[in-house]
Amino acid sequence: MKQADKGTVVVEGHELTITNPEKILWPELGITKLEYLQHLMELSPYLLDHCRNRYLTTIRYPHGIHDKSFYQKNAPEPLPPFVRTAVLSGIRYVVLDSLPTLIWLGNLACLEFHASFHYVDDELPAEWVLDIDPSLDIEPRIMQAVGLIGEALDKMRIRAVPKTSGATGVQLVVPIRRGYTFSELRRAGEFLGRYLTTSYPELFTIERLKKNRGDRIYVDYLQHWHGKTLSAPYTPRARTAASVSTPLFWTEVEAGADPRDFHLRNIKERLDRYGDLLAQAQPQSLDHVLSFL
Repeated sequence: MKQADKGTVVVEGHELTITNPEKILWPELGITKLEYLQHLMELSPYLLDHCRNRYLTTIRYPHGIHDKSFYQKNAPEPLPPFVRTAVLSGIRYVVLDSLPTLIWLGNLACLEFHASFHYVDDELPAEWVLDIDPSLDIEPRIMQAVGLIGEALDKMRIRAVPKTSGATGVQLVVPIRRGYTFSELRRAGEFLGRYLTTSYPELFTIERLKKNRGDRIYVDYLQHWHGKTLSAPYTPRARTAASVSTPLFWTEVEAGADPRDFHLRNIKERLDRYGDLLAQAQPQSLDHVLSFL
């Protein structure tokens, strides 16, 4: 950095201006913008893999996680020449497919990255995702609930990878063979959701309105749809723990893993040790389930 409030870096041949590198973004941990950008570089091989060729929505926190934030769907201006964009429903989205683009977004204090469920110019889902969303801010039953959903999927001969949202929820990601439609997967999600709410009525709900859920955990199969987004694997989250959305082993779910245990300052060590658990999962056929439905 050339000076305290501004500097330049060269990333893959592109010169980027970094503003306010010492600005505190996560006050409880003292994480500055400069440290954040360093962590983004560590995460980049994995985060880029899961955002590449998808429509990106970011959440920006210009003055840190406790100040005002806003969703950024339209690509912010001025747009560097290396940034790729794609238009969907009149919105010009950033396509996060390079390290310079990631660092540029990080400098804009984009602290969260939410990717579409499908690729650019494609109508079909890239995978199947169920969002398991607690109704309470602190929900000690979340991993128990995810374990029960995993057991139900096992009975359906479906293999899922659990992933912390980085906030309070957990997502179940099912790698699939290409060719299924969003409508087909929504039918499978509704079937699973109704089975869970019937089997465990005090624990699960498929009620969309939060005010009507009580303390039950929401099995959200509706979010998975064309044009919608969800927190990308390995995105940081604007939470006090600087948590990162992280794929888990099922043994970690059984042990009651805490999403706050996976964060910017330790995620590299985990990735160095285990690699990307999602990338290791093989696409699977859901024909046996869909034919039944």
